[in-house]
Amino acid sequence: MGKRNLRFGYTTGACAAAAAKGAALMLSRQRIVDGVEIVLPRGECVRFSLHGQACNPFSASCFVVKDAGDDPDVTNGAEIHATVKFNPPSPPFQKGGNDVQVIIEGGTGIGRVTKPGLALPVGEWAINPVPRKMIAAAVLEAFAQCRIPGGESDPVSLPRVVISIPNGEELARKTLNARLGIIGGLSILGTTGIVKPVSAAAWTDTIDAAIDVALACGSETVVLSTGRTSELAAQRFFVMNEQSSPDGKDLVPFALCPVPAAGFPFPEEAYIMMGDHVGHALRACSAKGVKHLILAAQFAKLLKIACGHEQTHVSSSGIDLHSLAEWLTGSPRTRHLVQFAAQATSAREVLEKSGNGELLVKLVSGKAADFAAGLARGATVQVFLAGYGGEVVYFG
Repeated sequence: MGKRNLRFGYTTGACAAAAAKGAALMLSRQRIVDGVEIVLPRGECVRFSLHGQACNPFSASCFVVKDAGDDPDVTNGAEIHATVKFNPPSPPFQKGGNDVQVIIEGGTGIGRVTKPGLALPVGEWAINPVPRKMIAAAVLEAFAQCRIPGGESDPVSLPRVVISIPNGEELARKTLNARLGIIGGLSILGTTGIVKPVSAAAWTDTIDAAIDVALACGSETVVLSTGRTSELAAQRFFVMNEQSSPDGKDLVPFALCPVPAAGFPFPEEAYIMMGDHVGHALRACSAKGVKHLILAAQFAKLLKIACGHEQTHVSSSGIDLHSLAEWLTGSPRTRHLVQFAAQATSAREVLEKSGNGELLVKLVSGKAADFAAGLARGATVQVFLAGYGGEVVYFG
């Protein structure tokens, strides 16, 4: 991107609200509408173009093409559809207006919540609370000058909005929705209506939701991984140890704990990919009352954590080989490894030159665990080190 200013975009929630308002306007006016304006939660007034408009005396529908700006969002370009109708339909409408509820449902490509811990109850359509409020407000605004038939005393004639995304189920396979318990499609998200380009908010929000789901599903242990390779290695390791022989002969090298932590074996919900957001994930675990933590990482990321970096992206922290050399110098048992740290250009090189040296691994793992325990107060911390080929190097 260079120094070019990045362009903001709009959330699926904002697009759904705009499409719903467009459909409601067409149903009430009985004519095609090309665009609508909606007010976002922070007060911004934004105009959206409508596509695929259709209306008749009984219902109206249209869609908004999501523009995520310069954010690499999987839903960028997706069609967010809305259909609005009354049951039974009763146009033409009379002026005057009245307060009614709005029924909001999901259609094709919208997931359903199947696990506890999210902002919505199990069984509900995955349309989050803020987007629901935006959709309801947009529909009621569209009908503000029209008498809506029925009301709370006549629920079958309330405005009914169905949100859908034709390819939502396909797109959802590229997200973590299934692990969070959102099955069958995408979720309609957004708290501000605006997508900030290359923002960490989407990832950290997912971390928060994943921790909530893990706890709600009864897991006292959370396995925080810095990437997919380390996560898969941890999953294979714990399954293997669960199925190992009683004498422990099947355990992988350096496995110090035949029974890792409370709650073993861990359910699927316990595995959470924190990526580079180490500090946020650890603090969130502390705030939410997680009792046991396992940090799963490869050596380079683990060294960053050991050096106290809360954000482990390459642009946010350097691999501190100088600190590593100082640590190694501090003990007669590890001084022979100082040359590897002094001559290496990467943490991986140090690990490989040492032959996955147990003293080196334990030193860095211990410092990483101490740092993590300082942020995730109240939780016990263990470290799982994955090799660069997906093998298990250490757990303790």
